[in-house]
Amino acid sequence: MQTLTTRGIKISVETFYQEEHSRPGKPEFVYAYRITIENKTKSPVRLLRRHWYIWDTRSNTREVEGAGVLGKQPVIEPDEMHQYISWSSVHSTIGKMYGTYTMKNLSDHSIFKVVIPVFQLIPPFQDN
Repeated sequence: MQTLTTRGIKISVETFYQEEHSRPGKPEFVYAYRITIENKTKSPVRLLRRHWYIWDTRSNTREVEGAGVLGKQPVIEPDEMHQYISWSSVHSTIGKMYGTYTMKNLSDHSIFKVVIPVFQLIPPFQDN
């Protein structure tokens, strides 16, 4: 699990190789990832936007940007968390993802970015 805290917002990421959805001969390697966002501040925050970079060893870099996560812009109260599961694919046996969330402090209305830690996308058979 990868974890990083920015401005009191803790992001934790777990990845899971999806063998049944992957097609190594193509090549396409599919991963699910679980994101946990914990609000360690004294103010409620709203997740407004996401911005992902998805990289693989074939020098492919894709960007994914948009409002919220999974169609939602969750409010996370102090000492509470929001968790979701999503997925992505890469076109080589080794890849990685990283990015940012744009958040709004609902007490003072300030906008700030939270760093999503880099996490590796490596199938279990490659991990030797």
